[in-house]
Amino acid sequence: MLTWAYPDFVAAGLALLLALGLLARHWQRAGRAGRALGTRARHRGWKLTLRLLTGAALLAAALGPSLGVSQRPVRTAGKDVWLLVDVSRSMDAPDVAPSRLLRAQAELETLVAQFPADRLGLVVFGAEAVVQCPLTYDQAAVQVFIRTLRTSLLPAGPTTLREPLELVLKRLSPQAGTPRATALVLVSDGEDFGENLEPVLRELARAGARVYTVGVGTEKGSTIPKPGGGLVRDGKGQLVQSRLREAPLLQLSAQTGGQYVELSNQQNGFEPLLRLLRNMPGVAEQVRTVAVADNRYRYPLAVALLLLALDVALTLTIIRP
Repeated sequence: MLTWAYPDFVAAGLALLLALGLLARHWQRAGRAGRALGTRARHRGWKLTLRLLTGAALLAAALGPSLGVSQRPVRTAGKDVWLLVDVSRSMDAPDVAPSRLLRAQAELETLVAQFPADRLGLVVFGAEAVVQCPLTYDQAAVQVFIRTLRTSLLPAGPTTLREPLELVLKRLSPQAGTPRATALVLVSDGEDFGENLEPVLRELARAGARVYTVGVGTEKGSTIPKPGGGLVRDGKGQLVQSRLREAPLLQLSAQTGGQYVELSNQQNGFEPLLRLLRNMPGVAEQVRTVAVADNRYRYPLAVALLLLALDVALTLTIIRP
């Protein structure tokens, strides 16, 4: 069955109409010059026919006529990127404009678009951790989930950094014969409550997973606005001042071979983070066989070149000696 690799028939039709208009104008001008010089119209007719056939062949080659399919091996390097995003109430703090979470969302959408050949997953955490989107090649789906992130997704409570790491660790059991490189990108303001992260970090390092941490916020910090208005206060009625805590984030990256970057109004750590993730090699290559449409543009292109050569060889003599 004949199919087209680039079926843009509207653009092809417009190009055809333009070419016919230019040829008609050229035919009229050549006719006037030919009558003045006494040349025969049938000679010009041969030239016009050759050029019409050449244009049709070039147009067909541009559309990419495909007939049948062929099986081709595709070699890929497996890489999984887990995005772990803090959605605790402190991520509403506006010390990073417009807020910590909104700024992180914008940068994460950009990051997702840079990995079309890798699997991405999304975990949200606060007082607990939940897989928002399992590993997938569907970038658009991951971006939709990122846009829906809110600090109201999970119950309020002390932020846990251990649970999202354990959640990913449970999903790191590699399938036989297809090991994949794994990177965890943890985005948080670093507020934790003295959890012991050593066991889970040892397991992640043993599994070959690297944790890259993004600290969102500032040392000065800011108050936290409530969704309905007002500011968050503690049990004593004092305003809560949320600050960036770098220490636990530095620990996560250092013990797994990753790296810590900062996201604030002055620094955008996602740019070096993208370079680090791109340079992270896949653990093992996989070879898959995929069906590819057999694009036979070469044949109409060869016909067009042959007709052009014939056109040059049969050049019309306008002026006779």
